[in-house]
Amino acid sequence: MTKTDFYYKSQDRHTQIHAISWAPDGKVRAVLQICHGMVEYIDRYDTFAGYLAGYGFYVVGNDHLGHGESVTDDSKHGFFAQPGGNECVIGDIHFLRKMTMEEYPDAPYFMLGHSMGSFLLRQYIESYGKGLTGAIIMGTGTQPGASLAIGKRLCKMSARFHGWDYRSDRINNMAFGSYNKAFEPARTPVDWLTKDTAVVDAYVNHPWCSFKFTVNGYYTLFSAVQAAQDKQRIAKIPRALPLLIVSGACDPVGDNGKGVKKAYRFYTDAGIEDVQMKLYENDRHEILNELDKDVVYADLLEWLRDHSPAVMMNTVTHDGDEREAAPEPEVKRPPMPDFLKDVNPGEEQAAEAGSSIDAMAEDTLKMLRQL
Repeated sequence: MTKTDFYYKSQDRHTQIHAISWAPDGKVRAVLQICHGMVEYIDRYDTFAGYLAGYGFYVVGNDHLGHGESVTDDSKHGFFAQPGGNECVIGDIHFLRKMTMEEYPDAPYFMLGHSMGSFLLRQYIESYGKGLTGAIIMGTGTQPGASLAIGKRLCKMSARFHGWDYRSDRINNMAFGSYNKAFEPARTPVDWLTKDTAVVDAYVNHPWCSFKFTVNGYYTLFSAVQAAQDKQRIAKIPRALPLLIVSGACDPVGDNGKGVKKAYRFYTDAGIEDVQMKLYENDRHEILNELDKDVVYADLLEWLRDHSPAVMMNTVTHDGDEREAAPEPEVKRPPMPDFLKDVNPGEEQAAEAGSSIDAMAEDTLKMLRQL
């Protein structure tokens, strides 16, 4: 495997976007582009990328604006662009895809988005889904439209008084304040990420994972979630585009699976022909960094192989010689729990959904009055 750092100019016209590629030693059998999550950086996916490279995948991804090395200085962490932060981030993702497809025009092309990256990917495929072989939506969920609208209003009001680079504790608490409650007493404020304490400690102690989003960052995030959930936009996704939705069953971002199932139904209701969903029992937000990550890795590899043309998966070329592809990894999988067997449940009662929206809207309105 060859790991390479490179840079390209952002759609904001002045930031250099940092990206990494992981190239296999032999023939590239398929491409996977990764969209990372909020308050992290692309090199956190190094282990997973190296794993896939061992099976002939070319893996590539960039640090989004305001993340990792894609900043003009450290004060810009958590800031995308103003105006047009959402458009710039989507544009940077698309530019990387175009560059990569020019290098590997015949390879099946997949994309994976985790957490914030899942919402960006969901938005991306609404405009640029054509030509993709498949998309993996990881660590996602749904949010009430009223709460997103009020959250954006909070950001605008805060920016009016303090500027778009202001970091609001109130908005930060609104977004993440409840995520750790299910894991109390907790060792750290981010125990909700994974059960692997070594991963949590590394995250807490890394400067690229410890900053607070600016109000510009939150406004961009809320805009991405709104776009991801817009049914008119979802209807523009190519119906033949395969989607895999995966999450931890104890992930607060996905409301412990409830929000993930709602996202699943967005796509089945829109007529997407191949939508699969899996929740990993007892896993939290970062399933690629969970204690059972070997199972997750193997499942994702299996799905990628199943959705790649057979000619790409059957053989791999090393120094001009055609050989059999690496065998499937042997992983002992636990039996599927009962609550995962029904991945297309009936609609919730309207009263329940309405009360949830009202409660969340009331909480954000209280914060608005205190701003």
